Amino acid sequence: MGSTYTIDLYGTDRIYMEDAADSAFDEVKRIDEMLSNYKPDSELTQVNRRAAQAPVKVSREFFDLLAHCLEYSRQSDGAFDVTVGPLMKVWGFYKGSGHLPHRAEVQAALTKVGARHVRLDPVQRTVQFDRAGVELDPGGIGKGYAVDRMVEVLKKKGVTTALVAGSGSSIYGMGAPPSESRGWRVEIKNPWDTSKTSAEVFLKDMSMSTSGSYEKFFRAEGKTYAHIMDPRTGFPAQGSVSVSVVSPKTLDSEAWAKPYFVNGRQWAVRHKPRDFRVFFCEDRTDQPCAWLQ
Repeated sequence: MGSTYTIDLYGTDRIYMEDAADSAFDEVKRIDEMLSNYKPDSELTQVNRRAAQAPVKVSREFFDLLAHCLEYSRQSDGAFDVTVGPLMKVWGFYKGSGHLPHRAEVQAALTKVGARHVRLDPVQRTVQFDRAGVELDPGGIGKGYAVDRMVEVLKKKGVTTALVAGSGSSIYGMGAPPSESRGWRVEIKNPWDTSKTSAEVFLKDMSMSTSGSYEKFFRAEGKTYAHIMDPRTGFPAQGSVSVSVVSPKTLDSEAWAKPYFVNGRQWAVRHKPRDFRVFFCEDRTDQPCAWLQ
């Protein structure tokens, strides 16, 4: 998935802990075989290649994850969309650092974007697209799902204290390290100077995911364009700089960081569940960063 995964473990049996960590890393490799849009034989690639021609039978795991993605899209007013792939390609974020496309290219890509183009058949467990060119992109959810699966593997192995991270942007803290009863201390970077810290969080059986415009962007014609796309307009979201979401599941924290970023602070305030915490940084001079109330 183009990401580096790390695990920090506490325990009394080093050999047992290393075995547990190896099993968790094996789980990441398995998920990569399912969700990678870079591997020609992955389940995702097979769906993208064939689903516009006929229904494609998929694994229960893939089907359930895609169903979650479509529900995120519905709940976020379309700000989260797993079919954003054509837009990411036209903006050059798929395998490059990005470039400014012609408006006609954006409009053409938009005709292939939208959760409405994905048809799920729960009885046959199939996926079908209603038009050619539709393409699933798991970039907004893959790391979070992988981290949650790694945590489940560690729990089954008897691990009770661990910090699991995907690229440092999707993190789950199991239990609390011996030195800090509040949980695992995680810093939220200052998006304008990543060598500094804007806030800190203690994760104890909780996750945190961050989406920031400083992660991948380019400048053109005097404007900055980041990789976090508004799938309804076809253009990178403006106004937000970074959003960090703390929630019980990493799948949720990663998925919801995007629509909060795209839809903005006020939308996030209205739609944030009670068990979520959200740290918001906006492109403004008066108190640009704050926890949402």
